[in-house]
Amino acid sequence: MKTTTSPYAVAEHLRTPEEMGAYLEACIKEADGDAAFMAKALGDMARAQGMTQVVRDSGHSRESLDKA
Repeated sequence: MKTTTSPYAVAEHLRTPEEMGAYLEACIKEADGDAAFMAKALGDMARAQGMTQVVRDSGHSRESLDKA
């Protein structure tokens, strides 16, 4: 029997601040000091919230956030 997989976008499942907080806590535990892992987690959260909202809330430009 062949196993099939499909893409999974975690950002589509982070709807509330509580879900984002739980996701971030789990990622911190799992990352074990891996900065790239944490950068991916923060990117997931930014996509879930919407980059336009992140730009507004942070006071930074879209370009500076993309570089970060």
